Amino acid sequence: MIFVFILLAILILMLMVTIHEFGHYLAGKILGFKINEFSVGFGPKILGRKSKKTGEEFSVRAVPLGGYCAFYGEEDDESVKNEQFDNVAGEKSLSFNEQKPWKRIIVLLSGALFNLFSAFIFSFIYILAVGYSLPVIDEIYNNPFSGDSYASELRVGDKIVAVEDVELGVMNSFAELTSSLKVNESITITVIRDGKKKDLIISKQKVMLIADENNYESRELFGFKLTYEKTKVSPLYAIGNSFPFTFKMAGLILSSFGQLFTGQVPISELSGPIGTVATIATYAEANLEYLLLFLPLIASNLAIFNILPIPSLDGSKIVFTIIEWVRGKPINRKVEGYLHGVGLILLLIFVVVIDLIGIILRFI
Repeated sequence: MIFVFILLAILILMLMVTIHEFGHYLAGKILGFKINEFSVGFGPKILGRKSKKTGEEFSVRAVPLGGYCAFYGEEDDESVKNEQFDNVAGEKSLSFNEQKPWKRIIVLLSGALFNLFSAFIFSFIYILAVGYSLPVIDEIYNNPFSGDSYASELRVGDKIVAVEDVELGVMNSFAELTSSLKVNESITITVIRDGKKKDLIISKQKVMLIADENNYESRELFGFKLTYEKTKVSPLYAIGNSFPFTFKMAGLILSSFGQLFTGQVPISELSGPIGTVATIATYAEANLEYLLLFLPLIASNLAIFNILPIPSLDGSKIVFTIIEWVRGKPINRKVEGYLHGVGLILLLIFVVVIDLIGIILRFI
């Protein structure tokens, strides 16, 4: 059964990459760029069809973890110059690098923007399909020595709907709103009991729990155990929260990048394409709801990653184009091409190493 979810995970990554490249393609078509090929996947070609009208080739290639939109003259200026000279009597097409800088910036940005836009749509689907969970008091702990309750104001079955007047929902969970609370600090929660709302004060405490027959352990808790109740939402609620939910995930991704560079997150926590496929498949097999959550998460991740100023990525190409726009002339094309080439090689090596680390850790 896991192989079905692995295939599904690969299809999801292909979808994300196709959306990204289609962003480049559509912006290029609108702005008058000549496009040589639009490919889903890379490596040896499996299927291909060439348009007689535009000369564009649409292909599916063997390695399903990538793709590209190849613009005329994007990589090889010399061959473009020769081709234009040989065909000077015919219709002349501007190469990618001969297009105005502002047009190139729009085309380069469009891949990430399409991923971000798709993340909004996927967030809407996820929120509408899954909704959110509200915490319900499942058990109230008592002090094993005195018998006193750690949360005497609460009752089993109380449903927590707000913390400090902030309603719980897709954007705010009980754990998030109480994560910074320290021992002996109090907050006001709103619960629904017997169909009525009631405000109660709770505090985080050092709760003594029975570890086994003869031992006890002290833990920092609120004095109760929670279970969670699913809450369905309306399409209007899903639309209203899809944008902030997407930006919330994007913020978490940026925060993770920052923690990676500061050493707060170990490099072993990262995943390459293989690790991502394995993670999606594992979680999806456990619960299909995770599959819906991965859609906006990966779309946001791909959007942010591609605009980072790393050589070979769209963000780096945008930086070079902005420099050209400001200077009035480009940096040496060969130097830029060399930097992007080296960047691509290093990026591929990095991705392979990350995946190898992930595979090794799975078997340790």
